[in-house]
Parts: sequence; structure tokens; C-alpha cells
Amino acid sequence: MMYDTTQTTTQSSLFRPNRNRSFLLRLLAGSLLLLALSGCEGPPPNATGANPPPPSLDKSLVRLTAEEIKSAGIIIKPVTRSEFRTIRDFPGTVEPNEHALAEITTLVRGRVIDVYADLGREVKGGTLLALLYSSELGMAQSAYLKATAKLNVAERAFRRAELLLKEKVIGVAELQRREGEMLSLRAELREARDRLLILGLTDEDLRNLDRNHTIRSHVPVVAPFDGRIISRNLTKGEVVETTEKLFVVADLTDVWVTAVIPEKDIPYIRADQTGAGQSVEVHVAAYPGQAFQGSITYVGDVLDPATRTMRLRLELPNLDRKLKPAMYATVRVYSEPEANVLLIPEAAVQRDRDRPFVFVEREPAIFEARDVKLGSSNGREVKVEDGLLEGESIVTNGAFVLKSELLGEQM
Repeated sequence: MMYDTTQTTTQSSLFRPNRNRSFLLRLLAGSLLLLALSGCEGPPPNATGANPPPPSLDKSLVRLTAEEIKSAGIIIKPVTRSEFRTIRDFPGTVEPNEHALAEITTLVRGRVIDVYADLGREVKGGTLLALLYSSELGMAQSAYLKATAKLNVAERAFRRAELLLKEKVIGVAELQRREGEMLSLRAELREARDRLLILGLTDEDLRNLDRNHTIRSHVPVVAPFDGRIISRNLTKGEVVETTEKLFVVADLTDVWVTAVIPEKDIPYIRADQTGAGQSVEVHVAAYPGQAFQGSITYVGDVLDPATRTMRLRLELPNLDRKLKPAMYATVRVYSEPEANVLLIPEAAVQRDRDRPFVFVEREPAIFEARDVKLGSSNGREVKVEDGLLEGESIVTNGAFVLKSELLGEQM
């Protein structure tokens, strides 16, 4: 039996493409299913087979052990609200109280016979400090005695002339002449007396001079009140002039401190001249940490045109003599108190460039470096405007150790 092979071949070629298309569709569907399943299981491992990196740690936290906290001297205190006052410091100088200061000079030129008081000595009022010899004083007393004698003669002549005029022995012109001489001598005596008073003699000295007619050329130099000799400028045998300052006696139980206030800081000084109720302290380098309390006694009315500053004067008790004239001082003036202010110690604040921050205790031995916005400071405490809440615990001592740990970890 003979078969037509050409027809068979043609029919097979007609049905094979359908079979191939079905196979390709099944293969494509299987591939898509595998991709979908692999997508649900997560991303494949990387080419190297390494595990993905762990999540990053908080770089604002510092962890210390209990031993490290103790050795660093870390102190933790809660943030509180309190009364706040700002301060301003001004340069000043300690000066003697000018109401209890005497610069002793001589009223007459003379030679120093002896000096009885030395520098630094405590003296009482009326204590003899030095003794001078003055020929000028002797001559002035002699002129006074001569004027007194001449006046006595002129007064007697005038009284006698009055009697002679009644007897018509002399005329009126002679009486008037003698009266003129008497009045002239009276003026001369008054001039001589006033000169002696200017030279330092008292009314009692003049009465003694009138009674005894004894000329005294020695000039005593005495202390005007109780105090200490803080300056001496004479030696035995030298000649002193009336323009020279021989001694300076001061009562230093109270001293003044004068300060200069810049124009921009004048509002910190109370408007009233006494400064009543205003807290003012004085600090000197000789006694660090000690504050001397004083009261304002003078507030300048005008500014220095060259420095644009105002003068301020304080009065301080100085019973223990710690404050010495010419000492440099710092006058600290406090502002009006501001109530209910969130405050932290200045020592708690750390800075990284211009960024202030503090360490807040998140958990025991775990501290967070937190940025804060700060306000005014008075040197001991600083206002917190943002970044902290009342009651949060912060590091008030030893924060520098935490800062070193924090910056070391970030490098």
C-alpha cells in the first residue's frame, strides 16, 4: 500500500507551533510565580554573603560605669525654678573717707625742731605730732604787743584831751587829732590780732599773751581727730613752707569705694541717690571669695565727656582694716529680682563651638547631651529658655568628663 508522505509532513508542521506556544506560556508563568515567591521572602543576600549592618547607635548618649562616675566626681541635681538676678561688675578704687581725712599743713613758715609721730601710728585728737620754730610767728606776736601798747597810750591821750577841752586848754581840732590816732591804732591792733589767729593762735593764746607778754615762737602741729597717720612728709631740722603737706591723718573705720559706670549700664543703678535697698558688693583681689557689703552714698549727676562714664561712690565699714586706700576693687551691682525662673548652674553648661548643651540623666549611668537655649547669666546661674523641663536631672559637676567621652566617641 502506498502512502502520500508529502501530505503527512504538511499536517505535522501545521500542528507543532501550537504545542511550542503552550510550552512557552507555561514556562513564563512558572518564572513569574518564582519571582513572586522570592519577592515575598525579602531581598536576597548581598554578593559577598555578609549580613546587613546593625542599626546605628544614638551618638548623643554617654554610658559610664559606677566607678567612672565616682572617680569623675559627677554630681546630678534636678532643674528647679527660683529667683534670678543679673549682675554687673565695675572697676573701682578704695579711698579714705574724706569726711574723716585731714591733710595737715603749717600756717607759718618754720624749721622742724622735732617729730613725735611716725607713719602708721594711731593718734588721738590733740596729739602733738611735730614742733616747729618760726621767727615769723614771734615777729607777729611782737607786732601785736606793740600795737596794744600804742593803743593804750593813744586812749589815755584821748581821754586827757577830753578833759583839757572841757577846761578850754586845747581846741576841738586837737581832740579830733588824738581821736583819729586812737582809732587808727585800734585798727592796727585788730589787724595784728587777726594775723595771729591766721597763724594758728587761739583766743586763749591771745589772752595769755595779753596777760604775760611772753612771745612764743614754737608752733605745735597736732592731730585734729582720732585716726591713723597714713602719710608723713617732714624730717627733723628741715624748713617747711605753708604749702607743704606735713601729715595725713585718716579715720579708716569707714572707707569709700569709687567706681566708674559706663553709660549703657546706668539703668542698673537705682534712680534715687541713696540706692536704698539695692544690693551692692565690693570684691578685692587680696581677699578672693569675700564680699564686702556697702551702701551707695553718691550717684554722679554728669558724665565724663572723655570716657562717657558716671561716677559712683559707696561707703563701707572697715573695722578690721582689711580695706586699704588705693586698693583696686570690683563693684558688683545686682538687678531687680525676677521670680519663677528656670535656672541651672553655670558649671553644668558645656559648649562645642557655639553650641551650648547639658548632660541629662536618661537612666542610671546613661547621660544624654541635649542642646539648650540659654538666657542671661550672673556668673553662678544661667536662665534656661528652651531645652529643659523643671525636675529633669542634669549633671552639675564633672560634665567636662562626659563631654570628653562624647566628643571622643564621635571622632
